[in-house]
Amino acid sequence: MHRNIIYLLLFVVFVQARLGAQEQDIYIKAGQFYDSKNNELLKNKVIRVSGKQIGSIEDFDKLPKNSRVVDLSDYTVLPGLIDAHTHVLFSQDANVDFSEHSVQSLTMERDGLRTLRGAKRAKSYLDVGITSIKDLGNSGLFLDVGLRDAINEGTIEGPRIFASGPIMAATGGQIYGVLPDHQDIIDLEYRIIKGVDDARNAVREHVNQNVDLIKICADNLPNNTRLTVDEIKTIVETAHSYGLTVTAHCVTDASARNAILGGVDGIEHGFNIADSTLALMAQNKVFLVPTENSSAYMDTYVQLAGYKKENTGWIPKYMGNMKKRLIKALDEKVTVVAGSDNYTDIGTTRGESSRDMFRTYFEAGMKPLNILQSATYLSALSLHKEKEIGYLTEGAKADIIAVKGNLTSNFVQTMENVVFVMKEGHIYLDKAQ
Repeated sequence: MHRNIIYLLLFVVFVQARLGAQEQDIYIKAGQFYDSKNNELLKNKVIRVSGKQIGSIEDFDKLPKNSRVVDLSDYTVLPGLIDAHTHVLFSQDANVDFSEHSVQSLTMERDGLRTLRGAKRAKSYLDVGITSIKDLGNSGLFLDVGLRDAINEGTIEGPRIFASGPIMAATGGQIYGVLPDHQDIIDLEYRIIKGVDDARNAVREHVNQNVDLIKICADNLPNNTRLTVDEIKTIVETAHSYGLTVTAHCVTDASARNAILGGVDGIEHGFNIADSTLALMAQNKVFLVPTENSSAYMDTYVQLAGYKKENTGWIPKYMGNMKKRLIKALDEKVTVVAGSDNYTDIGTTRGESSRDMFRTYFEAGMKPLNILQSATYLSALSLHKEKEIGYLTEGAKADIIAVKGNLTSNFVQTMENVVFVMKEGHIYLDKAQ
């Protein structure tokens, strides 16, 4: 009798396990499939999703009986997109001064409130197919790490976050105009570096807080302070010894060159970078994250900021210079990684604002598939995560999206028409059915 009960229990467990395995596998039929590593579109692929990972990718064939199928035959299937420059815990209106708003946020906005607002912004990235973001400071004392952990454990929904913790910067950080008696406020947002030994210790502090990478400010404009090359070298050497990459905020060409000489892995912005410095970046395999905006975004921004029409003459020249810089970077074979840096409230969700980067790069002359590669495989490569995200391959995380339209002939509108979003095997959006 007891033996029969044991056999029955074993049978029930076996059946449940088989049923669980069947429920776990999802077969996605992709009419067009973007191979981000080789930067090409393929036809008629079937992606088998097993749990949180991709189990296999095959040509169209007969599917197992009673299998769970997501039919995306009429759409283009892509890896989950990556925005490689975000500030999800920071937001300001277009007509507000950055420094004043930063001080107000640090002194009048509780960490809990700031994090909850960040959580709402984070969710909106999934809505537009961005399943991973590189969040680069302006997030208090490691609030980005906490938000990342909450998403990873499933407490809230959002993109995968690669968190830098507080930006490492010279005296004053990027918050200008603060009186000497109140400089301690800046320590709530930036890790101020006070020499080579302190630079080494700062990285150790960040390592202990479990950051994913290190972000520095090679210059602090409009503050005039900047990190020295020796401080940058120490940060880079220490970070690399712990397996972390270092990326540098740079506005001036001199600061970008110092950062490259210091051994950084990437340059963020690089607005005024010289052609010779771009050549040096290519030589040293330093990636560039250009963070400009489209003409439509700029039109909205100047209206919200209250600019008079006669005071907007600088915009065409600015955008022309940014286009030249981007094309020169591509000509020099610099690895370009897609990032938005959109933290201004322009009346849309943060995810929709972030998506403007695709329009921006397209207007600047990048080809559609090259833009896609910058927002997928190359971005993952810069994070040393190319085997996990940004590329649909066996064993990678099941971050899969689909868009409706023709990517090569109608790129911008197609990227704005996301019909399916899956992150780690969980479907967040399905408009295709």
